[in-house]
Amino acid sequence: MTALAWTIPIALFLGGLGLAGFLWSLKSGQYDDLDGASWRALDDDPPEPRR
Repeated sequence: MTALAWTIPIALFLGGLGLAGFLWSLKSGQYDDLDGASWRALDDDPPEPRR
């Protein structure tokens, strides 16, 4: 029974940590250009050098 007293809070903490990471990635714009990333993966041309 004492194992549940440890594992339930740890699981809730890790779930909250994962939720916080997901919300941070939404706010920082990680999911803005999903179509561009898929086309870049299929593109055979080398990337253009930055000027």
